[in-house]
Amino acid sequence: MDFFTKIDIPATDWQIDYNSHVAFFGSCFADNVSAQFAARKFKVLTNPFGTVYNPLSIAMQIKAIANGKKFGGPEVFQDMRSDCTESFAEKPSGTGFNTERCGAPWHCWDAHGSLSAATREECITKLDEATDQAREFLQKADVVFITLGTAFVYFLRKSGVAVSNCHRQNPNLFIRKMISVDHAAEALKSIVHDLQKIKCDWIASPGSHASLGVSVARNDEQREKHELHIVFTVSPLRHLSDGAHENTLSKSTLQLAIEKVMREIDTTPAESRNDKSKISSEPSTPCDDRTNNAANSSSPLVIPTVHYFPSYEIVMDELRDYRFYDSDMIHLSKIAENYIFERMAETYCTEETRENIHKVEKFMKSVNHRIVDAQAPAARNFAQKILAQAAELENQIAGLDLNEERQRFANADI
Repeated sequence: MDFFTKIDIPATDWQIDYNSHVAFFGSCFADNVSAQFAARKFKVLTNPFGTVYNPLSIAMQIKAIANGKKFGGPEVFQDMRSDCTESFAEKPSGTGFNTERCGAPWHCWDAHGSLSAATREECITKLDEATDQAREFLQKADVVFITLGTAFVYFLRKSGVAVSNCHRQNPNLFIRKMISVDHAAEALKSIVHDLQKIKCDWIASPGSHASLGVSVARNDEQREKHELHIVFTVSPLRHLSDGAHENTLSKSTLQLAIEKVMREIDTTPAESRNDKSKISSEPSTPCDDRTNNAANSSSPLVIPTVHYFPSYEIVMDELRDYRFYDSDMIHLSKIAENYIFERMAETYCTEETRENIHKVEKFMKSVNHRIVDAQAPAARNFAQKILAQAAELENQIAGLDLNEERQRFANADI
């Protein structure tokens, strides 16, 4: 008898290796999974605006990146829990009272508290830098994982705008509701189109880079990086604070929205579409406008592929035991996180890449070895051994970057 239900995951015709740029957006589950890739030295971008749980907020963040948004509007605000702002209105000028140093930090409704700051200018600088860095990475991204945590969304009561983070402000400022399948699906479609826009804009502008003195190799990279694979997944972490039944409804809404997008979204080139009416309701893609010029251009169109990874099903069926959970019985244990990474590697990595992963794991285990006396001869010999292994691995595995480890062990103090 088979006492184990293993989830079948369809094979893909594309793979992740050490040359790949892999981005993760979404819930804390996205943070955990991306950490698995980062620990094995893959090129990773994780939640540039911090952890975000609902599809509307993820869509807003990616749109901000795609449009090169400069923050500074009403989305940036000073913490309203403090009496600082009210006190300032009562203070006469010249009292030395500084609203930016009074203890009330500045936040952004679209970002996590990690991007908050003591002053408005510092907060905006953090947000703009995160936008620029994310855009630069996503231009080269091969795969983007979107992890959805909940269909419950908080909206500002006055404006009706969805927020990514309430920053513990007065609950009366918000309306909380579960969005519909259609609403969630529209957000996911927006994500696909904006990720496509980022890629297209980069590929279509080799001339601008050349004018800045960028090498031809950069332009060749732009032409090669025309593939984009988007993988949606639903976080297996239950939001029991919503209630058990509400959590089930929320996860089901996300599942249905993903299925709707995978059925409806058109990722075929415009010139290959036989039935124009099927896409009449779709928003125009950034590449559609360039279709007529694409035939005469060496830069190919970016046609994203959309996929689903069953992380939710893996936990609910393969790991249906509380021994795979952390002490809070909600978050997953390290064993479960490692297992999900293994299933991802089985799905998206070739056998050769998986062998390379094992080599890097072994190397990183040595790197993380605790050095008691950095000045001891044995420690110096160990450092030289690590440097030699790093050089050998980088020579064996195309795209592997161990510069951080080499710099650490090239330092006499380790």
